[in-house]
Amino acid sequence: MKSPADDARLRAELADLLPPPEVPDLSPERRLALRREVLSAARDRPRRRVPRFAAPAVGVAVAAGLVLVVLAGESPAPPAPRADVVAAPDAGQVLGRAALAAAATPRTAVRPEQFVYIESLVAYAGRRADGGPASPPAAAHRRQVWLSAGGTRQGLLRETGAPDTPLDVSGPVERLTHRGATPEPGVLGPGAPSIARPTHAYVSALPTDPEVLLRLVYAQTRPPAGGDPHQRAFTAIGTLLAETWAPPSVTAALYEAAARIPGTTVLGSAKDAAGREGVAVARAAGGEQTQWVFDRSTSAFLGERTVLTRATAAGPAGTVLGGSAVLARAVTNRPGEHPPVVSTPPRP
Repeated sequence: MKSPADDARLRAELADLLPPPEVPDLSPERRLALRREVLSAARDRPRRRVPRFAAPAVGVAVAAGLVLVVLAGESPAPPAPRADVVAAPDAGQVLGRAALAAAATPRTAVRPEQFVYIESLVAYAGRRADGGPASPPAAAHRRQVWLSAGGTRQGLLRETGAPDTPLDVSGPVERLTHRGATPEPGVLGPGAPSIARPTHAYVSALPTDPEVLLRLVYAQTRPPAGGDPHQRAFTAIGTLLAETWAPPSVTAALYEAAARIPGTTVLGSAKDAAGREGVAVARAAGGEQTQWVFDRSTSAFLGERTVLTRATAAGPAGTVLGGSAVLARAVTNRPGEHPPVVSTPPRP
């Protein structure tokens, strides 16, 4: 008669003959849901000090979409990937990493009477009103803007080679007289804050649910007949990323909302106006592609640029129509004041 020990050995030998059970991969929808749960937990739970050496391990587990939890146990480890095969990330992955990085950033307190200071480099091509060829972008020059946090005080726009421009309480805008015209800087008249005329107070109160936030962006950026609503939404979110300083939870939601816009793609390499190279999330419409450039290691937003994807009246495919590079964000007590401490994205 067989003993219990003999039965156990027989079961073990049979188990060795069987192939390991398959581990189901996570669907894109499930990965996105898990990412939202991680972001929500990160925002809701109190902060605690983590040893510096532990940070990389935590980051890898989160970036992997919690797949490590599924693979734990007695299942054999999957084979190591071949060194010559590299999976290209999609827009959702790049924006998801940017959202996680943004959510982990400490929030800066801004009082309503203060100003949000943003310093950047900008370079834009001259574009004719009649739709003719665009002139090459001039050399990148410094742009500084002081925006009233509460939307009740006059701000300031300062660009190299141009006189200072006082800003209405709703902040700076760029006007287009007609389709294909060169954007012209201007100031916004009286009106309620919105996606198109944001104040820091308005941006801070935006929904942190990506679905709700995206519906709001679409509702407030409806294009005229024949326009591309997805491109308008993508461009509006890019402007908020470059020209405001939203709280970490809102910034993370903006990235998650952008990941839901159809037609977004990833460029393996792109440079901002400061020459900093990174990975880019892009979307094209009407022969023009808008690119958001992110730092490869930190996923910080570096800047954006616009490139022709096909030959148009403005020039041949590949023509760079303009770009920007965010250099610093800070808080000041009055317009024109240079802050001693700033938040600066990494330089190359």
